Amino acid sequence: MLLATDLDGTFLAGDPEHRQRLYQLISSHPEIKLAFVTGRGLEHVIPVLSDPTIPVPDYIVCDVGATIVDGVTRQPVQPLQSTIDACWPGERAVADAMARFTRLERQDVPQQRRCSYYCSADAVNGDIAAVAASLGCEVLYSADRYLDILPKGVNKGSTLRALVEHLGINSDEVLVAGDTLNDLAMYEQGFIGVCVGESEPALLEATADRARVLHARHAGCGGILEALAHFNLLGPQGVEAELRAIEAPGKADLVMVYHRLPYEEAIEDGKPVRRRPASPNGILPTLLSFFAEGKKGSWVAWSTHDPRKPGFQVHTEVDRQKYPELVAARVPLSKSDVDIFYKRFSKEAFWPTLHTFWERARFREDDWVVFMKVNRLFAERTAAEAAPGAVVWIHDYNLWMVPAYLRELRPDLKIAFFHHTYFPSADVFNVLPWRRDIVGSLLQCDYVGFHIPRQAENFVDVARGVAPVKVLETKSCAPRYLTYGCAVGLEEVTTAIEVHGRRIGLGAHPVGLDVGRVAKVLEAPETTHLMAELRGQFAGVRTILSVERLDYTKGTLEKLLAFERLLEVHPELQGKVTLLNVCVPAAKEMTVYQNLQTRIEQAVGRINGRFSRVGWTPVQFFFRAIPFEQLVAYYAMADVMWVTPLRDGLNLVAKEYVAAQGLTGGRGVLVLSEFAGAAAELHGAVLTNPHDPYDLVEKCYYGLAMNKAEAESRLRELFGVVQHNDIHRWGQDFLDAVEESVAAAGANAAEPATPAEEEVA
Repeated sequence: MLLATDLDGTFLAGDPEHRQRLYQLISSHPEIKLAFVTGRGLEHVIPVLSDPTIPVPDYIVCDVGATIVDGVTRQPVQPLQSTIDACWPGERAVADAMARFTRLERQDVPQQRRCSYYCSADAVNGDIAAVAASLGCEVLYSADRYLDILPKGVNKGSTLRALVEHLGINSDEVLVAGDTLNDLAMYEQGFIGVCVGESEPALLEATADRARVLHARHAGCGGILEALAHFNLLGPQGVEAELRAIEAPGKADLVMVYHRLPYEEAIEDGKPVRRRPASPNGILPTLLSFFAEGKKGSWVAWSTHDPRKPGFQVHTEVDRQKYPELVAARVPLSKSDVDIFYKRFSKEAFWPTLHTFWERARFREDDWVVFMKVNRLFAERTAAEAAPGAVVWIHDYNLWMVPAYLRELRPDLKIAFFHHTYFPSADVFNVLPWRRDIVGSLLQCDYVGFHIPRQAENFVDVARGVAPVKVLETKSCAPRYLTYGCAVGLEEVTTAIEVHGRRIGLGAHPVGLDVGRVAKVLEAPETTHLMAELRGQFAGVRTILSVERLDYTKGTLEKLLAFERLLEVHPELQGKVTLLNVCVPAAKEMTVYQNLQTRIEQAVGRINGRFSRVGWTPVQFFFRAIPFEQLVAYYAMADVMWVTPLRDGLNLVAKEYVAAQGLTGGRGVLVLSEFAGAAAELHGAVLTNPHDPYDLVEKCYYGLAMNKAEAESRLRELFGVVQHNDIHRWGQDFLDAVEESVAAAGANAAEPATPAEEEVA
């Protein structure tokens, strides 16, 4: 069947529960085709489509019938559009002809193949109709205010009829829905129809004698649901049976949605086993801590599964003793899905764009389809796990589309999202072909968190290009964050916006460090022994430490070239300074980094070939991961930590260095890229611009030559920040902000409208 519906007052109106039920029904029922039939121009319809809870229409009939496009591609439906175009004399000709009627006020709204005016009823006369007729046009007047000059014979009904015949749909399988006299032309085509509750009296009067038109009791979507049941358009099972098929809610009060499981899966002796994560990811134990003390929860993550093998176990225990009420809810993905969704698409399309390297991005529509499928699976599993009104905490860009699907499935949930990577400005982010889908999904959240204010404000700017954004709250970034002191600084940040009538909270929450974990490693005898060994090895030599993954965003090559230049312009450092560069290789499947690896290895070889001497190697390059326990020892003995990402969401390595130095009473110097998110938070770092080779050299030299008093002062300030804003404070602050934002949205919704607001409504 085809549902052809007006928007304002009809498909976008009614009780929220009725809207949700109708939208779910359309999205889950493949036999229902949807057409928006509206007086709005296409430009005014596009922001509606940015709301992912609203089903994407198959067709859009807009401009009171003068425009007809495909709902997905938004390209004209031919030959229907060409037929309408042939009847239109042109906007300039009509506007010039109507200029003589001084009581007509031109509407300043987007229009195509029509000219629209405001005027009173007594201003509409035969002269206007005659002038319109001389141009081959007709006059449509509605709601005692709106006058449209349209191509002859063109209106909502005529264009809808042409579409129905073009598609070969039986007229008895078309349901039209509207609420004003402007929609009458649709009912005059003889289709089954519904005038939703609270319709304009003139429309009700005009359709009173039509047996195939239902005057519904409920407004908006509720009225459409009534009509679907009244006319039995969904077959013998009916509307209620379709809606009952939606899965019942689960029992988890907090659902963590993360691409990684809280344990590692492995095969030992041919059997699957679970082990503690080997990666030094401090976030995992922090997120797990919220499930202590018997709190019911689920951790949704993927697990690679061969679909040819039966018996996949969705729910597994995490740690029965520590977290007795926590289960891991596994989403089964094939190896191919994981390779495309995570290792290829996320890293080749989204990662470079997010880090402002859009020229490196590769966009494949087939990969996007897989990405959407995986996100849908995550959302469906989350919807099944969550208790009514539960908090769902979604992590990072791999799961961008989960909020859209989840809001559709479970409108009762409190949806929070934390963006772990950098979020760029609009001119960069808008390169993404699917930006409207992505931003529309994030706008379904109750709260969205980023590392620093700059990233939150970038999101607001991107959202402004997708939908009408109203800023509700702002706050000063100082004193916690730098304002004008670094490239990612900001003076004031938006903390709440309103889009499509929904309040979305925004906040800056730089991920903290588990300082206690670093302290525990430092206390271990193995660490003490390694620190002594390293100090002996580098006696009489200043050490610069650098730790990063192999990635073009990390500035590894730029740093090596700067170090080479440092040895050239400061020859007195030769034999007295060594760069220890730890570079963790990428997964084998990520071939995008192969060329970079080759260039880095060539630079290391050239530098060591030029400057090495007996007993001294300028660059010690470790192209492998070093266990965290050993890495802490390197942090504690390094004189300078050189962190040079060209763009980074935060950078925890900088904080790890500060913690190790602070806990051991050191006075090491942190030289940090001002394009890392941490630069806005870590007061006391020496900031450098990694895009400027000269500045890289000068700031590294400044760190090496810094006097003891300044170094100690800077480290005290740095350690104070890292120690106070640790990983536990990060997690709790984020969840507290979610609850506060949801409460504020509820309070605003409960406030009675002011007289002015009631008048507008």
